[in-house]
Amino acid sequence: MQADLVLRNARVSRQPHPIDIAIRAGRIVDMRPQIRCDAVEEEDLDGKFAFSGFVDSHIHLDKACILERCSICAGTLEEAVRETTKAKAGFSEEDVHDRASAIVRQAIVHGTNRMRTFVEIDPRAGMRSFEAIKRVRERFAFAIDIQICAFAQEGLTQEPETEAMLDEALATGADMIGGCPYTDPRPEEHIRRIFALAKKHDVDVDFHLDFSLDPAKTDLPAVVEATRANGYGGRIVIGHVTNLSTLNPADRSAIGREIATAGIALTVLPATDLFLMGRNHLSNAPRGIAPAHLLLADGVEAAIATNNVLNPFTPFGDASLVRMANLYANVMQLSRDKDIDQVFEMVGKRAAAIMRAEHGLSVGGAADIVVLDAVDQRSAIRAVASPLAGWKAGRKTFVRSRAHILEHGGLAGR
Repeated sequence: MQADLVLRNARVSRQPHPIDIAIRAGRIVDMRPQIRCDAVEEEDLDGKFAFSGFVDSHIHLDKACILERCSICAGTLEEAVRETTKAKAGFSEEDVHDRASAIVRQAIVHGTNRMRTFVEIDPRAGMRSFEAIKRVRERFAFAIDIQICAFAQEGLTQEPETEAMLDEALATGADMIGGCPYTDPRPEEHIRRIFALAKKHDVDVDFHLDFSLDPAKTDLPAVVEATRANGYGGRIVIGHVTNLSTLNPADRSAIGREIATAGIALTVLPATDLFLMGRNHLSNAPRGIAPAHLLLADGVEAAIATNNVLNPFTPFGDASLVRMANLYANVMQLSRDKDIDQVFEMVGKRAAAIMRAEHGLSVGGAADIVVLDAVDQRSAIRAVASPLAGWKAGRKTFVRSRAHILEHGGLAGR
């Protein structure tokens, strides 16, 4: 057998001992211990953990890194929307391109090789951000697959121009459409129009939904009904849904089974939801994160994602999904091996499933590989392991050196 590349001594899921991974023409052609073949190149992974890479199913590249342009006083969702609205009126195409590129570079070296980014399209942003993100998608295609979601952040029914602009974006390069019913004065009509555009262009839908701690204030029933009416099961994702965190187990599970039966998936955004929720609680503030790991048991496909980076929605971040997964596990007080395994899947295999994308190392599969400074997925999440290297379709896309402590003359031991 001939190979372009053989990665030696890799630890992978469900294998008790290190194996080799042989790659030819961008695909994996063999996976087993001590492969013998003619290889153009070989690399020893020294027993480190290899997998298909992290998948960020919900990020906003267009409004990342704008903290210096905004004020954060109340730290509320309403303030974040208002401040970002003011800022984005001044976005230029080059500005968005440069800020988004910086975040994509960070994501790549943090081991992410697939993402879904929302792009706000409305009379204030125009098509500038959209054009910029299309350029970013093309520029970094060698290392990461970027899916663009044309997004109506600030409503739809009160701004007819937005609907026409979303239609144009879907005709000129957007992969899917996103809605935000809670910012629209007519949320049910908002949902109806988003579905109409989705069906017109035959694309999937991703809604920002129920971003509060009030279980009575919900647009979820309307989304469930529209999903069924339009035959869109398996093509709908809802993000945030923070009011699920307030429900008792029986009520939450009933809703979980309902959305699972409808074919609706969920993405939770720990950093943003922690920062914005519970601001009116002077003590014993709620976490405000939908318990995705519990909803998995009800059949809901779920993922953990970044959302925002360095803006009024989330004034922190570095596009590291292993850090986000660790944050979720901490906040949800998870420690058992099976729970940590689920958390790892929610930034990998399950996130890819939400995006309807291939994921997993297998013979015949794509040679999209990331190596972490860990021996398995559990130690990676628990210790926030650093990515060491990555390959996309068998081509190396990044490398990070492992840290070394330099001891001089025994001084470190004194």
